[in-house]
Amino acid sequence: MRKLTEQQRRDWAINGYIQLEGVFDAEEVDFFNRELDLLRAKPGYEPQPDILPRGHYGWVPQSASQDPEAFMDRRDILPYHDAFIQLMDRPEVFDLVVDIMGPHLLLSMSQAIVRASTTEFPGYTHTDGGEALREIRVTETSRPLAMKALYLLSDVDGPDCGNFTVFPGSHMRPFPTDGDGVAEVSPKTPGAVPLIGKAGDCFLFSHSLWHGPSPNHSGHGRKTLLYNYCQMFLRSYDFETISDVRDRCTPRQRRLLGDLGYDFRPGSYFYVPQDQEAVITQAQAS
Repeated sequence: MRKLTEQQRRDWAINGYIQLEGVFDAEEVDFFNRELDLLRAKPGYEPQPDILPRGHYGWVPQSASQDPEAFMDRRDILPYHDAFIQLMDRPEVFDLVVDIMGPHLLLSMSQAIVRASTTEFPGYTHTDGGEALREIRVTETSRPLAMKALYLLSDVDGPDCGNFTVFPGSHMRPFPTDGDGVAEVSPKTPGAVPLIGKAGDCFLFSHSLWHGPSPNHSGHGRKTLLYNYCQMFLRSYDFETISDVRDRCTPRQRRLLGDLGYDFRPGSYFYVPQDQEAVITQAQAS
């Protein structure tokens, strides 16, 4: 399996993120963009801010808008196409995730987001995993509790393009928050770095890195795919039990979705199966 370069390892430890260029070629970028457009007309999990608390997703018959440039936030995207399943352990990215996290991991979330071009959205800054996980930080030499792979499906080549914006090094220190746990920082706060990238690039970042989308004044939607990985003793975001796509997966992909190869018993996910490392580090097999 691939390993981080020394520079990537240094960037991860110091900054809390690394950028991988050209993971998707132009044909793949076009394919995933089309798939995101098709999701809008299909039922699935999306935010319902007038009904559900912040961070919760409810089942909707379709997205609020069928305009491919309008806002969309769709969760649990694996069932929609086998290409989304294959992306969970795509070697160019997954090998590095394993190098960072170790082999005792799960895929806990998959997500497709379109950030619309608008003057009304100011951007926002947060950590992943909710309020509880935000309070837990590990040392720069520890494996992370969780991390994400963010795939750009749009060029982000200037300011205020919905850029993925980070505070480098913030995975190692707390930020002040208000009474609702919202950071008292924004993508425009000094120290924020809006990242530039091309469609097909991928950013890997720690759950505890303060990050978020910048305003998007580009005139087109910024499209991304996100895959979240966590240590096995944490819970999945997207499903209560093993995902219903398990029959469409390889053994490694099933393991990433929580299939331990045996029925649950006390101790499962904390004390991992004896073949865990072999299953995760092997080449994909049917």
